[in-house]
Amino acid sequence: MIHYALRCADGHEFDGWFASSTAFDRQAQARLVECPVCGAVQVSRALMAPALARGAAPEILPPPPSPAAAPGPAAPPAAVLATLQRMRAVVEANAENVGDDFVAMARAMHAGEIESRGIYGNSTEDEARSLLEEGVTITRIPWVPRADS
Repeated sequence: MIHYALRCADGHEFDGWFASSTAFDRQAQARLVECPVCGAVQVSRALMAPALARGAAPEILPPPPSPAAAPGPAAPPAAVLATLQRMRAVVEANAENVGDDFVAMARAMHAGEIESRGIYGNSTEDEARSLLEEGVTITRIPWVPRADS
């Protein structure tokens, strides 16, 4: 998956994860990418610094503060849930669910033992931390019930 810094027409910045650059372009053109702050669907990629490999293990950051602790207006819970449901739909449409094999497959892809592709699945906090310490790029998102369930 590819990570983009995004910006809506109102200037709100947020992150997005996509299977490819083409996947982002298709979703943005179809107005499926929405600002989690204001709901705007006019979204573009923001300027990002390139991710460069370092010799040392990356710093593991604590989870971000809860939306209630963040400065500025917080999105209502229903809007947050809807955004997370859309994120889940995008992940399910563009990546393979490997379930409990996620950690082993992520390591194998990182080592070049199997072809890289979009996957998602299960890991513990310790397993996720271990992958990050090994330089394996992963992203954890809250997994909410589907919008249609």
